[in-house]
Amino acid sequence: MAYTYQTHLSTILSHAPYLAFFPVFVHNDRETTTMKKALITGITGQDGSYLAELLLEKGYEVHGMIRRASTFNTARIEHLYQDPHASGSRLHLHYGDLSDAGILRKLIYKIKPDEIYNLAAQSHVRVSFDIPEYTADTTGMGTLRILEAIKDFEEHTGKKIKYYQASSSEMFGAAPPPQNESTPFHPRSPYAIAKVFAYHATVNYREAHGMFAVNGILFNHESPRRGGTFVTKKITRGIARIIAGLDKKIYLGNLDARRDWGYAPEYMEAAWRMMQQNEAEDYVIGTGISHSVREFLETAFRHADIENWRDYVEIDPRYFRPAEVEHLMADTAKAREKLGWAPKTTFSELVKIMVDEDLKPLR
Repeated sequence: MAYTYQTHLSTILSHAPYLAFFPVFVHNDRETTTMKKALITGITGQDGSYLAELLLEKGYEVHGMIRRASTFNTARIEHLYQDPHASGSRLHLHYGDLSDAGILRKLIYKIKPDEIYNLAAQSHVRVSFDIPEYTADTTGMGTLRILEAIKDFEEHTGKKIKYYQASSSEMFGAAPPPQNESTPFHPRSPYAIAKVFAYHATVNYREAHGMFAVNGILFNHESPRRGGTFVTKKITRGIARIIAGLDKKIYLGNLDARRDWGYAPEYMEAAWRMMQQNEAEDYVIGTGISHSVREFLETAFRHADIENWRDYVEIDPRYFRPAEVEHLMADTAKAREKLGWAPKTTFSELVKIMVDEDLKPLR
């Protein structure tokens, strides 16, 4: 893909008070007259940025919803920026929020998307214990607001929209591994509870109103774009800061928790494949292999040529969850069979990718 960087994205955003109606990105790959339109909530997040790249590569016109803030949070998509005065814009940003049903309806009626990917949420599990009501409103009720807006749009226009709901392996909670599409949910946090609500809302609108609505139950997926408060990024960035002499310790919680970690760009490919099926179904996406936080630590420090990670890690009780999820591991047989999808990046390769990216400034 050919992207030409013209000026800093924040400069354009600061001069675009009516951003919902103003294209701020340009992408000049394959122009088509039958171009699909996609709306992505959470486009500035890890998953949203990778999905935007994927859809642009596939020839989509992409619209992203972002929240208004006094500081800019567009670093993950800044490399896609081009001069907004150029012709052929295929990537646009719009101000909006999952708590505002009015703007969700307004955007859907204006954009008329073929596909909507709902990736936005308050997605930090530990933080959800501190702000449970906000988590429930955005992560749970936000999904319901989008589904209701789609239902209203389809009834009034006759145009169908495909909907993707970013569900989470955290919904399984205390359910024993491996977990698949038939495993009963046992959520162990306000975040997981809100995701279970969103999951069932998606299923209900599919069954009650004939909507094409799918749940992608994604297990943990990481990348260099992972947020800094998530344990994998805390480890890899912490290693870089220790090597740079900026920090002496990394403070973590439960090292025995086991997760099924994969590479985020590959998981967005799976999400797109779900939306291209003839029938709407729910899919579990993961690697089928689990590792402990301790194993992630060992692998990351070893790759950074630091022998004894224990000299640099301390346990802080504040990072333990009130109700822990001990072991998540995906059974992805359905996705492999029906979507033809399988993970390509191994656990050790994923850790290496993240460590190398955080060490770049030092090299």
